[in-house]
Amino acid sequence: MSDQDRQFTDKYENSGRASRWLIDRFYSAVRDMLAPASAGNRLLEVGCGAGYSTQYLRAVLEPSQELRVTDAGSTLLQAARRRNPGIDFFQSSVYELPLPDKSIDTVVMLEVLEHLAEPDAALAELARVARDRVVISTPREPLWCAMNLARGKYLKSLGNTPGHVQHWSTTGLKHQVSQRFQVESALTPIPWTVLRLRPR
Repeated sequence: MSDQDRQFTDKYENSGRASRWLIDRFYSAVRDMLAPASAGNRLLEVGCGAGYSTQYLRAVLEPSQELRVTDAGSTLLQAARRRNPGIDFFQSSVYELPLPDKSIDTVVMLEVLEHLAEPDAALAELARVARDRVVISTPREPLWCAMNLARGKYLKSLGNTPGHVQHWSTTGLKHQVSQRFQVESALTPIPWTVLRLRPR
């Protein structure tokens, strides 16, 4: 796996007890956003990375709920497939999902938007394929960088994680999505923002 790909796996594979606690709280917030009554039967995860997030999603979904999963990176997708046998994976850019309009009940995109050069184009594509809801998350700034600095990480870039080209506070993320979505709910497990959105 390349150094670039490892930016998506390091927090799962090289985390201490405190980091694992934060990650568990993050996925608890995601679970709350995906209550079975609101998620619908067809779900799509966009940007699965090496499939760790897919494992968490599988654990909280009901057996009747169908999960499809996509990522743009072939190496990461291979790792995700090995980690999650029996899941329908396909390779695709977030900017051009090979799915009909309004064909997915709930679209989930976790820890992806901050990596994208064109976040609004990605949000437009999520709004196009989502019939009912979209759940997204991003690191919460400036807290994310401050926490990195506090643990001595990425000092030369002032705490910015490599590959993060966008930076939002919770208020800033709500503003970013506001043209295409109504914000139904917002949770802020440290150091993330998790939003449940309804396409306009």
